[in-house]
Amino acid sequence: MLSEEARAELAAIAPLRRCDRLAELSGLFHTAGRLHLHGRGELSLDLDVASAAVARRAFRLLRELGLASEVWTYEEHAFARPVRYQLRVEGAGDALAVLREAGVLGPGGRPLQRPPKRVAGRGCCRAAYLRGAFLGGGSVTPPPSGHLEVRTPTLDGAEFLSWVGACEGIDLRARVRARYSIAYAKGAETIADALAFAGASEAALALDEHAVVAAARSQANRLANADHANLVRLSRAAHRQLRALARLERDGRLGELPGPLREMAELRLRNPSLSVRELASKCRPPATKATAYRRLQRLARLAED
Repeated sequence: MLSEEARAELAAIAPLRRCDRLAELSGLFHTAGRLHLHGRGELSLDLDVASAAVARRAFRLLRELGLASEVWTYEEHAFARPVRYQLRVEGAGDALAVLREAGVLGPGGRPLQRPPKRVAGRGCCRAAYLRGAFLGGGSVTPPPSGHLEVRTPTLDGAEFLSWVGACEGIDLRARVRARYSIAYAKGAETIADALAFAGASEAALALDEHAVVAAARSQANRLANADHANLVRLSRAAHRQLRALARLERDGRLGELPGPLREMAELRLRNPSLSVRELASKCRPPATKATAYRRLQRLARLAED
């Protein structure tokens, strides 16, 4: 599945700069994070992710930033009962400072619906933020109905992703759905650009391959449909011509036709499935397709008289 391949590729990236780590952490928390208040000023934050690769990346990222976390798994209440992974960070001391620096928390520990623009102020940080957001809530569908989306709890979060994309010339649009919002892209080229910018170059190449195969299949289907339509038209026209000739023969007028018309009538009777062009080539001397078509039309009119 392309979404899993993209997530696995992005989860393997480990930025060295602190600003990139903070931006990636911010993207993760703004798509897959939840805040829990425990009273007396204590709080914790959970990350809820869909794959073991993303959970390992999130755990390592938190550790690199000096944040301790606990990890556990649970089965989602769905038909396939997929396993999901949760990481919990206790919001105290240095953890609060890091989360504020990452734009996850505001003054007084208030959760932010979108980070400050400084978190994604540089190109490398924007790539890291988009990577974290995709790891937390992204999915991608290959062509022919290519679609990339990143879920966010609020419209503010989706609009921030749109701003991140716009800074790099990537058209990500924000939209509200029933229980969440999304930043999304359509079109193989735009989706491939977004994946490549986040760091999933292999997934972007795979998407391009899907697009080429889908385009070739679509073209083949169009040609097959056109061929089928042409065969249907040919069959119906030949059937009408044969009925006209049968009427002329029943009335005894077939043998009274002028030479070229009689030749065309005999050719059609002997070759009921040939095209007009093929019938024209069998005339002696060979005729053009237009000439053969006019003769067949003349025979049909004679049968109606």
